Amino acid sequence: MVKSKESVLELLDVNKVRYVRLLFTDILGQMKGMSITRSEIETVLEEGQGFDGSSVEGFVRIEESDLMAMPDLRSFRVIPWEIAGEKVALMFCDIFNPDGTPYAGDPRYVLRRTLKNASDRGYTFNCGPEIEYFYFRNAHSTEPLDHDGYFDYSTVDEGTKMRKKAVVSLEAIGVPVECSHHEVAPSQHEIDLRYQEASVMGDFAMLYRFVVKELALEAGAYASFMPKPVFGQNGSGMHTHMSLFKGDKNAFFDANDPYHLSALARSFMAGILMHVREMTLVLNQWVNSYKRLVVGYEAPVYISWGRRNRSSLVRVPMYRVGKEKATRIELRSADPACNPYLAFACMLAAGLDGVDKGYKLPDPIEENIFHMNESERQKRGIQALPSSLIEACDLMAGSALMKETLGEHIFNTLLENKRLEWDRYRTQVTDYEIGAYLHVL
Repeated sequence: MVKSKESVLELLDVNKVRYVRLLFTDILGQMKGMSITRSEIETVLEEGQGFDGSSVEGFVRIEESDLMAMPDLRSFRVIPWEIAGEKVALMFCDIFNPDGTPYAGDPRYVLRRTLKNASDRGYTFNCGPEIEYFYFRNAHSTEPLDHDGYFDYSTVDEGTKMRKKAVVSLEAIGVPVECSHHEVAPSQHEIDLRYQEASVMGDFAMLYRFVVKELALEAGAYASFMPKPVFGQNGSGMHTHMSLFKGDKNAFFDANDPYHLSALARSFMAGILMHVREMTLVLNQWVNSYKRLVVGYEAPVYISWGRRNRSSLVRVPMYRVGKEKATRIELRSADPACNPYLAFACMLAAGLDGVDKGYKLPDPIEENIFHMNESERQKRGIQALPSSLIEACDLMAGSALMKETLGEHIFNTLLENKRLEWDRYRTQVTDYEIGAYLHVL
């Protein structure tokens, strides 16, 4: 990990890099940035790069548009392939106001501020997302590259070759990969990143999407992180494993607990379950996200936890002797089209709220919830996640915790953006409606 300006300059020269991309995200998690030349980088590393934020989604109004992007040295990477015949490097940036204060609309700042709440208690928050996606022939269709299924492996498949190349490229830029495999749906794949401190993982998740998409385009295909691109097939999720560490000790582990969960882990999980409905807008922020969160396609719908139960929203992976540091919880509802910085911040804030208030964890449910009828679920107090974008908006709008976590600027702007998206969606006349109603009404 690069830690000094001198190291950055040396690596640029050793690798003969001519351009550096300065990257950040808007509130929706879309990567933004600008390129600067090698001759300008030394000044930018000292002073930052000014830019007009008025056209970036969720940033400032035109009358207050000046912002400053300050490169984060530890995020420096040389892209392991040439772009237009040139070697290019990249750095993620923190966004500041002209007076040097952190910009409230910067998702990276939201995560950093939430992580400080954990570090003030002596904890480090680690995340390990399992990010799923599809390969298609192009960006205008959902024609798959294969018809394989879960864990199928063929060295001749185009998708397998692209996924392997993506893994090699991620490792080459210092993004550790734990494993990769074919997922359930045709042409659906997954690459699992090795767990990291959450601010690092936010950058890694963005790099993951960038690398997978760029290499697919280079191969003449298209990679999509759309949550539910194909009707009748499983959607793509971002199952996120998380834990709190105090120094080198996993604060989630207790050898004497039946589930090997500490009291802190239980309260943390209870906080996730308590607040998940109000943070679903951040974890699942698109109209299409709610086409994935339906019964029958392995995506979680009901709010519960268990160990082996993959119909549960939160799962506790089985503990293995000698692997105490791997004790963790897995939240299964987020999708890969979320803003990872905001998603990790909300997960942590919900968990810490459970710890601070001593929330009691309900009993686990190991039966398949999808097979229960509504009266059985009601009897056991099992609530459901919001079933639409507008329901998620309304739930988040009433959440004091989400407003505090996201900050008033992002909280209000995200709600405004998503309500507008819902209005645009609900006024559309779809092919389904034409096919179902035109000939009978």
